[in-house]
Amino acid sequence: MKLNILANKQEVAVAFSEYLKEKIETSTGAIHVALSGGSTPKAIFDYMAENYASSIQWSKLHLYWGDERCVLPTDAESNYKMTVDHLLSKIDFPEANIHRVKGENTPVDEAVAYGEVLDKNLEKVNGIPRFDVVILGMGDDGHTASIFPHEIHLWDSKNNCEVAVHPESGQKRITITGKVINNAKEVAFLVTGAGKAPKVKEIVKKEGDYTSYPATLVAPTSEKLLWLLDEDAAVSIK
Repeated sequence: MKLNILANKQEVAVAFSEYLKEKIETSTGAIHVALSGGSTPKAIFDYMAENYASSIQWSKLHLYWGDERCVLPTDAESNYKMTVDHLLSKIDFPEANIHRVKGENTPVDEAVAYGEVLDKNLEKVNGIPRFDVVILGMGDDGHTASIFPHEIHLWDSKNNCEVAVHPESGQKRITITGKVINNAKEVAFLVTGAGKAPKVKEIVKKEGDYTSYPATLVAPTSEKLLWLLDEDAAVSIK
């Protein structure tokens, strides 16, 4: 685990953008990346669209989503729509390289279908699809992707994807599972905001109820785990 603490959310966005740009530039082939939703990826997309629109070979990049709300792709809650609004609509990106979760479909069927997309498009290591980079966020409750504490068992699913249920809204979501996350070449945890500080402390210092948080289970077999935190999220571990 590598912990990088930056001043604020914008600095986290800049640092990750530069990291991803270097990955794309130094790769000899395609780069397969699982995106997350949330305000920090939104800041990343804005920064990359503004600064790298013409300087990145976007055709190398294949985009997937680590989790998605079961809504229409035009819905304001769609992670796909957020990516379109803040990045894809502003750059020249190949349509064939966009592999969205079809949140408008029946959730159980789409979990199977998207698992098959991963099987088809990604290289396999130990029989499991392998992303080059999985981007994760963490909720105030310690959830990551869309695996929440009350459904932490989904982490160990034998399937590539599962249907998760938000504990408060009851909204259904499609999420990749632990075996896919931990099989990635690299995992980047982007954690910003004071609301995350208590869980960051418990997870990093292995205190309190840390074993009940799905974010604790992120441990890629490659051992390449990068945490990018802002000062607010990291205030209790400095």
